[in-house]
Amino acid sequence: MPPSTSVHDIKTLIASFHPLLVMETPEEERLHEILDTAAAELRMTLFEWSITRGLQRKGAPGLIPGKITGGNSPLGVLKHIETLSVEGIYLLQDFDRYLEDPAVARKLREVAQHFMRTRSALVLSGRSVPMPEDLQHLAVYCELALPADEELRSVFDTLVASLRSSHRIRIELDPVEEEQFLQALRGLTLNEARQTIAHAAVTDGKLSVSDIHHVQDRKAQLLRDGGLLEYFPAADNPFRLAGFTRLKEWLARARLGFSAEARELNLTPPKGILLVGVQGCGKSLSAKVIAREWQLPLLKLDAGSLYDKYIGESEKNLRKATAQAEAMAPCVLWIDEIEKGFATSGSGGEGDGGVGRRIFGTFISWLQEKRADVFVVATANDLTSLPPELLRKGRFDEIFFVDLPAAEERENIFRIHLELRKQDPASFDLAALVAASEGFSGAEIEQAVIAGLYRALHRKQALCTELVLQEIRETVPLSISRREDVEHLRALARERFVPVV
Repeated sequence: MPPSTSVHDIKTLIASFHPLLVMETPEEERLHEILDTAAAELRMTLFEWSITRGLQRKGAPGLIPGKITGGNSPLGVLKHIETLSVEGIYLLQDFDRYLEDPAVARKLREVAQHFMRTRSALVLSGRSVPMPEDLQHLAVYCELALPADEELRSVFDTLVASLRSSHRIRIELDPVEEEQFLQALRGLTLNEARQTIAHAAVTDGKLSVSDIHHVQDRKAQLLRDGGLLEYFPAADNPFRLAGFTRLKEWLARARLGFSAEARELNLTPPKGILLVGVQGCGKSLSAKVIAREWQLPLLKLDAGSLYDKYIGESEKNLRKATAQAEAMAPCVLWIDEIEKGFATSGSGGEGDGGVGRRIFGTFISWLQEKRADVFVVATANDLTSLPPELLRKGRFDEIFFVDLPAAEERENIFRIHLELRKQDPASFDLAALVAASEGFSGAEIEQAVIAGLYRALHRKQALCTELVLQEIRETVPLSISRREDVEHLRALARERFVPVV
């Protein structure tokens, strides 16, 4: 995985004669600041080029910034850079699109090889910067990490001071609320954070704790636009979980891994858990409940959305998703139906050109090495499609098996869904409902209650036991329609994994 880049990283790469750096980021302004600082500390000149502005000298000790003639075209700027005797950092913006021209690609290679004998370096930037195969051995890919807390604090303080003086905005945040506001900004770029703060303040003429919801809504929208992660704020998570006693006890202990006391004992926070079992029995619901109980934002990754037709882009999508999760830590990362993203059965992982196995390798490396407080909750319905390595002890902190609910759990599930829809459980014959729903999953019980309510509305009468029983009798549960598959899964999982009850 490409390293996150700081001023120190840039200086180290240039000092060790790396001639071609590739920076993939949408934050041009922030990249300019990093390169400007690195150039100043190295006492080198920073040059910037774009197709619209040509080559410009941005500044160096004893030199005046200004435009340099002779470097407007992509090929022309490379020829001009080759003639310059000054050691510099040359930022070429959106340059990858011109590398389809063989002459431009060849000249870039020649300049990079020339810079291997000097301290000079070329930096190619853009949101995505694919490189021709002939240049890949010369290039070092670097990722500009999302802003750290101190960067967000600096933007917040500067913008608040400006809003106070120029727009007469009232700031109604005490120190604790201010920290909550800054935590809500995690995962945004500096420009996104700046725009979000300003919009929240200008909307009603003040900045208060209620604007945290505005930040969360903005973050959710940005993640949805990105197409990889879906965001669920902690405050918007009302879900409840019936039973699952062992899982709840384990989670109560695991939560302590994020505490200051655990850090003092050099204990690392838990990586996460894998939930396998019968469909509709609460695996996905568990992820939502964990986030709510721990009061953490929940991020959902659709593993199937990672795939891209271009070579290397699928792995890049996973790196982008995990980077976003780390930037928003502490959080819960929910990977639903993980087998869809990492399935390798049937062809040794090569039926898709090996993409699934490469994504799996990238994910395992991140899971083992991550330092941010991201707790992963992965769910799986089909064990046969999962790589055996994923089930090995140590990949996840624990693997739990979610079986069909027993009688006591089914009663609790009926209570939860009746109360959720403003029905009094005491007015129903719960014993009869529990007996009739033998072999039903939690999702099937929920659907029986919902369908019963629709039937009651249609008949213009109150929901009663008989209407729910009628829906149950007309339902063929998964445990019957796919009896062999369900029994096979239950037999495999009972021997290998910890039951949630």
